[in-house]
Parts: sequence; C-alpha cells; structure tokens
Amino acid sequence: MNNNINNKRKHVITALVENQPSVLARIVGLISGRGYNIENLNVGPTQDPTVSRLTMVVPGDDRVLEQVTRQLEKLVDVIKVADLTRESFLNRECILVRVAATRKTRSEIIELAEVFGCRVIAVHAGSMVIQLVGEQEIVADFLELMKPFRILDVSRSGVIAMASV
Repeated sequence: MNNNINNKRKHVITALVENQPSVLARIVGLISGRGYNIENLNVGPTQDPTVSRLTMVVPGDDRVLEQVTRQLEKLVDVIKVADLTRESFLNRECILVRVAATRKTRSEIIELAEVFGCRVIAVHAGSMVIQLVGEQEIVADFLELMKPFRILDVSRSGVIAMASV
C-alpha cells in the first residue's frame, strides 16, 4: 500500500468518530477542501454503538497529509485519528464481480477464483458473480486477471483497516 509516485503515496487514514449527523460531511469537506481526493471511504459502527470507524485511502504528500491528520484531530466529533501508512496494519476489501462466462470459460474462471479464495455466489446463463475478500493489492491482482473474461460489473466495499498491534 506504500505506492510512492512523485513523492506521493496512498495514505490509509482511520478515525474513530462520534455517531452524529454531519460528522462525515465535515471530514470529507476538510480533506477535499485541501485539494485531496479520497480514493476510498468506508464508515461503520464499532463495538460501541455511539462510535464509528472511518477508513479513508487518500493519495498525497506525507508532510501535507500529516497536517490534514492534525486538523482532523481538532474536529469536535473526532475521537482519534491515525495514519496507518507508517505502521504495520491489516486491510481488507470485499468485492462482487460479475464476469462474462460461457460453458467453455466457466471452469477456468472457477479455478482462478479458487486460487484467490473467492466464492462463486451466482451462476447465470452468460455470467457468474464472484465474491472476494482480501487485501487491496490482492483485489487489484484478481480484477486484472479477470479482464480477459470480460468484467461486466464490479461492486466494492471500500477498504477497512486497523493497526495490526
């Protein structure tokens, strides 16, 4: 996940936030207001129903993203912010992929899906739907290998992440 291109990398930022209306809008506004694109965004409740974990993948310069992280910490409804990029962390993403499948290609697609630990969750006359849960890099690799079969549709959950310690 440490993709350095012109001194920029993809930062995986997590924030514990209070479950309140408009918290997400303020956080997204702060990031986009600084000229950064949020490539990936996922929000879900934690073990405490009053707190949610927000996970973002934001490409950018290390120094400027550190400033953004500090500004996020100052928001009233933000409990804790961490840029996991510099730590050891776990990440997962869930995807559903509808891929064109004929009688001739179906077994090849299933074999490839099994290599990645996927589940075939639907089979139709001309297509199959495959579910994969894995690290973002594994998801990207799988999608690349599915291209020759003709990907018809993709739905992605977005990355979830936490420090591994």
